[in-house]
Amino acid sequence: MSDTILAAEPTIRLATFLGILVAMVLWEVGAPRRRRDIPRVVRWTNNIALVVLDTAILRLTFPILAVGLAIMAEESGWGLFNNIDTPIWVAIVVSMLLLDLAIYLQHVMFHAVPGLWRLHRMHHADLDFDATTGLRFHPVEILISMGIKLAVVAALGPPAVAVLLFEVFLNATALFNHANIDLPRRADRILRLIVVTPDMHRVHHSVDPDETNSNFGFNLPWWDWLLGTYVAQPAKGHIGMGIGIEQFRTRRDLWLDRMLFQPLRGPASGGALDGRSHMEDSKPVSSKQANSISERKSQEP
Repeated sequence: MSDTILAAEPTIRLATFLGILVAMVLWEVGAPRRRRDIPRVVRWTNNIALVVLDTAILRLTFPILAVGLAIMAEESGWGLFNNIDTPIWVAIVVSMLLLDLAIYLQHVMFHAVPGLWRLHRMHHADLDFDATTGLRFHPVEILISMGIKLAVVAALGPPAVAVLLFEVFLNATALFNHANIDLPRRADRILRLIVVTPDMHRVHHSVDPDETNSNFGFNLPWWDWLLGTYVAQPAKGHIGMGIGIEQFRTRRDLWLDRMLFQPLRGPASGGALDGRSHMEDSKPVSSKQANSISERKSQEP
């Protein structure tokens, strides 16, 4: 069984990735949520080149990835679920939930620690928001993320099938919730009860730092609700909101070479611990403003 999962992993992940990517691109062309500001050829060529580079570096750096480590942990008796007697379906469900929570916490950390924010802000510096934005991560961030994921897998000892399912779902939802698709509002309200939708995640890509530092979930929305980082809608609405971060606003910043060197450029402003992103918290606000802020942050999905 383990050998079958390991052998099938590349095919399953590649087929799912390409299928979801093509479906989202076609949906974006047919029913976009927002008007494009940047030509597709500029963004798509550089974003796709980046994911190819990331994949190559990842494969060359790590001799074993998450699914392979889960199989090794099972064979060696490492981790929680390899040392307790629990039904396989419980181990699968709980493992996937804990892996998703780990990704959420990792995402918060990449916003909160200035050195990590320098890496992660490249993802936010895209000036448009579509499925290819979900591919746009700095290679060093990818390596750190994989190291964290491997540590979590080693500690949990999850079933290999749980790790494979989690990886497939995470990749699929990352493409889905970054897509520039006009999802019916009623469908969005229902879907975001169980999955992060494009409208929910788009708030996270707002140029407003207070909105950037919210809605950290990639897959499940529940962690944002439970841990107080959920914002239902952007203050300026999805059509009026600006995308990106204040530091990098030129089309030249969208090129691969500029993306790779972005962590070395400028101050590490805009992260969750940046005082400027929370200046409004220290200013007195009127009762009308307070009610508006409270309503926006607590609005039901």
